[in-house]
Amino acid sequence: MCARYVITSPPDAIRALFGYRELPNFPARYNVAPTQPISIVRLLEGKQSFALMRWGLIPAWVKDPKKFSLLVNARGESVLDKPAFRNAMQRRRCLIPADGFYDWRDGMPRRPYYVHPKKPGAPLALAGLWETWTGPNGEEVDTAVIVTTQANRKLAPIHDRMPVIVAPEAFDLWLDCANIDATTAAALMTPAPEDSLECYEVSTAVNRVANDDAHLIEPATPAPAGAIEPANTAAKPKTPDGQLSLF
Repeated sequence: MCARYVITSPPDAIRALFGYRELPNFPARYNVAPTQPISIVRLLEGKQSFALMRWGLIPAWVKDPKKFSLLVNARGESVLDKPAFRNAMQRRRCLIPADGFYDWRDGMPRRPYYVHPKKPGAPLALAGLWETWTGPNGEEVDTAVIVTTQANRKLAPIHDRMPVIVAPEAFDLWLDCANIDATTAAALMTPAPEDSLECYEVSTAVNRVANDDAHLIEPATPAPAGAIEPANTAAKPKTPDGQLSLF
């Protein structure tokens, strides 16, 4: 799964990769969390377009969002059939720019890891879906979700899920909902090549949503020599602040 990510590339670099027309200016973010505004790229009138949406999908048919579970991730295996995602998979696919993402390895305590491209300066395109929810008074809320797949062998020891990462040559295949059907696009929902990513443990400071600076992606300080590792237990550890367990 993916419930925190990083976007630090300059806006011009993101724009050059995704080819949208808009000229957004956004700051580096080291701890993007659910319910916050996120950058997405979608196809409008045949052209790639930038937009800001809330992270946490609300399907159009939801009556009261307060009574609906926050959907931060969508399992790729079920997006073609699950009612919450089916329509968006057919008509509203998007890409979510990122420079890396965090995941937590089970244990006591849970340990955060930072995953990023092995090639420096190569932002990722995470597969996403978006929806516009319209309230009873006509208010509209644009929301998005990150699609996940099984982790590759490099990341599996940390977590059994990872975001779907779309290669630049497949952007059109994922975004063009008018000409590419959902079943064809679903072929992209595979684990990223193992040699394309690197990962390392980082500080538990990332557990707090309020923390958002470059120190979060620095490698964790090694434990002192002779330190005893806390024993793993069968009890489910406390979920970090803002890290949502959805599936």
